[in-house]
Amino acid sequence: MILDPAQQSFKDNHKIMIGSIVPRPIAFVSTLSKDGALNLAPFSYFNGVCSNPPTVMFAPGRRGYDGKIKDTLNNISDTEEFVINIVSEEFVEKMVKCSTDFDPDVNEFDISGLTPAPSKKVGPSLVQESKVSFECTLNQIIEIGDGTAGSGFVVIGTVVLFHVDDAVYKDGRIDLEALNPVGRLAGNSYVRLTDTFESVRQIKPDR
Repeated sequence: MILDPAQQSFKDNHKIMIGSIVPRPIAFVSTLSKDGALNLAPFSYFNGVCSNPPTVMFAPGRRGYDGKIKDTLNNISDTEEFVINIVSEEFVEKMVKCSTDFDPDVNEFDISGLTPAPSKKVGPSLVQESKVSFECTLNQIIEIGDGTAGSGFVVIGTVVLFHVDDAVYKDGRIDLEALNPVGRLAGNSYVRLTDTFESVRQIKPDR
């Protein structure tokens, strides 16, 4: 089967992408509006960029039903700061409560029952329940598409501080079993890291 994205709707393209780009890590992004309102929202187009400086990216799309920009992006544009909190299974249901498009003055911490905790270098709050969080400053925002529903943005941030729970930090590495992260699939489906395997890559020989 060959599918031409130009010959079908963005919704159909979206279904193919989220059904095949799996599992996707979840960036649970906390921001602060220019008026001081807390915001918390999950995004599953998320990954690292590089380690020097430590840099991450996530992609907030425009709202699918009206093309408007989401509060998270508006807040980052205004303040140039955000926090990415890693989602563990223990609070995944509370995270899902934050995925609704609420009005800008709604505090998702209140809606979800999650706990805001003070950051040290940026204004937005940490999610206290998260075992790993990255305080970030904005590197750049790249707009993708023509501004209609289904288009979006790439937000690139520099990590200025890591918060790592002692319980998941062992010998300089993250203990995945202790972190117990979840990944995003399509629809309402998520995945656990319960079945892993190793495949050792070949070391480049000396020349």
